[in-house]
Amino acid sequence: MTNAHPTEIAVAVAGFGWMGRVHTNAYLRQRHHFPEAPAIRLGAVADEVPGRAEEAAAQFGFGAALTDWRDIAADENIDAVSITAPNFLHREIGVAMAEAGKHIWIEKPVGLSSEDAKAVAAAVEKAGVQSTVGFNYRHAPAVAMAHDLIASGELGTITHSRFRFLSDYAAHPDGALSWRYENARGGSGVLGDLASHGVDLVRYLLGDIDAVVADTAVFIPQRAVPRGATSGHARATGGKLGAVENDDFVSALVRLASGGRVTLDASRVAVGEQNNYGFEIHGTKGAVYWDFRRMNELGTSLGSRYQDQPVTTVWVGPDAGAYARFQPGSASSMSYDDLKVIEGNNFITSIVDGKPQGATIADAVAAAETLDAITASVASGAWVGVR
Repeated sequence: MTNAHPTEIAVAVAGFGWMGRVHTNAYLRQRHHFPEAPAIRLGAVADEVPGRAEEAAAQFGFGAALTDWRDIAADENIDAVSITAPNFLHREIGVAMAEAGKHIWIEKPVGLSSEDAKAVAAAVEKAGVQSTVGFNYRHAPAVAMAHDLIASGELGTITHSRFRFLSDYAAHPDGALSWRYENARGGSGVLGDLASHGVDLVRYLLGDIDAVVADTAVFIPQRAVPRGATSGHARATGGKLGAVENDDFVSALVRLASGGRVTLDASRVAVGEQNNYGFEIHGTKGAVYWDFRRMNELGTSLGSRYQDQPVTTVWVGPDAGAYARFQPGSASSMSYDDLKVIEGNNFITSIVDGKPQGATIADAVAAAETLDAITASVASGAWVGVR
């Protein structure tokens, strides 16, 4: 893009499953919540599943419906691309789009390993394009408030914390053996899917990670092979069984560069847990607590009592993060999709200003290096340093 302050940005979406729809809606809502943003034109959508791109074009108004994402890379009229295809395609598509001069909004974990993320990062740097990565939970206004409290010293020195990402999306034994359960296409399983978010929140709130020791497990070792294309978390029964190749669960002890300690747990088979994502962060003077399911509440324990110090629930409002872009007063609800609108605005703003905003490919590399260290720790049974 040659115009430093464009009045219109032409975007495309590569991969139109659920996340492709989320990105598309985020683009369409930009000027509803950020009226200073340039106009967004939906230039093209690509998906190899027959009929899916055509359906997306008809519903959302994309200018072109394609079956091959390479046609997006070749289109000189496309400025920016959302990469919402399965994990194993992230590196190939990310590198190709950057080399074609497209700014990229790419979903985590950006490939199957830190080497994949680094390859995309190198292409982004060489091409001089902007990047945004889908670490959306850091954009919750309550998380932004927690970040500010920690940075201001209100909690004192951070001592120990717990981060959890527990879900039941893979708990049913009839869940189909989709690409998510294969090493070659899904990568590290729950590590890349959920623990990557946890690692990013740890880094965003508490700083760099120094070392990890971890354990993982597969609790549902076989699943039925689906007879056709699947989307979301479909079920399959009666067919041939195949092996689940990556992990259902991870538990890690984390040493921070600051000296603090963290426990990080993630599970995709936690019966009774629906998107139980959150943290408890303790310092020498206070603590903060956040639960994604009560996204606009932040538990705080602040003051100088230390012992028997009460916890107060704060309903976040217009002074927290981007809350005022969505609601005029405290305690009104926001949603997961709103977090992606904020993330999308970081992407658009980075393109307009030519400066990184929010989570970038560098954050994806750092998270992937921690996940690699977790994998190495499981293999060795020992503490592993994070590069």
